[in-house]
Amino acid sequence: MKRILSLLILTVITFSISKAQNFEFKVDSLLTQIFKDKNGPGGVFMVAKNGKPIYKKAFGHANIELGVKMQTQNVFQLGSMTKQFTAIAILILVEQGKIDLQKPISTYIPDYPMGDKITIHQLLTHTSGIKDFTKMKSLNQIAQQNLSPKQMVDFFKNEPVDFNPGEKFEYNNSGYVILGYIIELVSGDTYENYINKNIFEKIGMKHSRYASDVAVIKDRAYGYQQKTSGYVNKTAISFSIPFSSGALMSTVDDMLLWQNALNGQLLLKSETIKKAFTRYKLNNGEAFTYGYGWHLKDIDGIPTREHGGSVFGFKTMGVYIPDQDIYVLGLSNCDCNSPTQVVKDIAELALKTFIKN
Repeated sequence: MKRILSLLILTVITFSISKAQNFEFKVDSLLTQIFKDKNGPGGVFMVAKNGKPIYKKAFGHANIELGVKMQTQNVFQLGSMTKQFTAIAILILVEQGKIDLQKPISTYIPDYPMGDKITIHQLLTHTSGIKDFTKMKSLNQIAQQNLSPKQMVDFFKNEPVDFNPGEKFEYNNSGYVILGYIIELVSGDTYENYINKNIFEKIGMKHSRYASDVAVIKDRAYGYQQKTSGYVNKTAISFSIPFSSGALMSTVDDMLLWQNALNGQLLLKSETIKKAFTRYKLNNGEAFTYGYGWHLKDIDGIPTREHGGSVFGFKTMGVYIPDQDIYVLGLSNCDCNSPTQVVKDIAELALKTFIKN
């Protein structure tokens, strides 16, 4: 009997190892198709199951000029994945009774045009109708200026709204800049310090920070763009422009800490965090697929929480499958290598490989 039991255990272990090796081979095949230029920029990809990495590899170079190969600990600009942190920061202040999701902007910024008609909830869900500053032609005039959050809000606040609040969902960076400004007004601290103290330091994200092109950042991955003449260093931009909509930096390991902290309610009570992962409805009752800081989609009917990011020289993508506790993340240091589709493909592959019925 003991011999039979041992044989069964050995068979299960062998099968599990074989399954994992087969998964690794398939993921490698997908990623080597993207990072064909071994002398060019690259990326770091991670798949985690039950809170622990089961795949983590680096491709290409972190610095082309110096010939420095990418390592899994490299630090990347996150772009719009920043919105996750802004949304959770808002919910922390909601739990503390300092922000009310149904209150209008005017509660916190009295002079904001139409501020009495647009709620915090509508900023979080991209249903405010406020003009997205990234679509304004005049953006180039300020792109390299260091603006205060108030100055950044003033840049777009007098633009006509694109639609009445709550009428439709339309992805909007301006709304998340306003949210960052409100975090500063309510907390009495800068957005950068608030995120550092209340999120990064609290859950041990030691390699995450507000972006800077001036600071010396250990293990920084340098950003590149691809032109017809070849690779060039990324276009410079003041990080006060994307601000709380897209100016944070992190690593794959820190982002796993982040995901695990969300799952473990280390930052918020379960009933509060559910607000971020709820599908809401427009004024006409039509549901849309965005919560607070995450797109809420699915793979073959299985719910996912997704978000990508794009900022000069960097593209990022993350997909989390809560039912199976699978997290897939891709960080790239060239806007020529978007990880969006391949991360979705890997998530689908992981689901088929490791699904628990």
